[in-house]
Amino acid sequence: MSTRLVNIGFGNSVVSRRVIAIISPNAAPIKRLRDEAREDKRLIDATQGRRTRSVIITDSNHVVLSAIQSETIAQRFSPDGAISKEDMEE
Repeated sequence: MSTRLVNIGFGNSVVSRRVIAIISPNAAPIKRLRDEAREDKRLIDATQGRRTRSVIITDSNHVVLSAIQSETIAQRFSPDGAISKEDMEE
């Protein structure tokens, strides 16, 4: 199985099969999740100083912040926006 990287903006990428969720950052529970990740040193800020537009949760429980919209990142997983079966297998 090949490792596929998905661009999350500004030259930053995540390994597609490690991503569990791509979430909008506006809800209060997501803000708490971000704060907890920061305290536990699990937060990765890939926004390059710009506004956070999506929060990516990985299977290692890391929280990645991106300045790219959630919908845009989801579409980058495959041409039709769906995650392929290969990405779901480990």
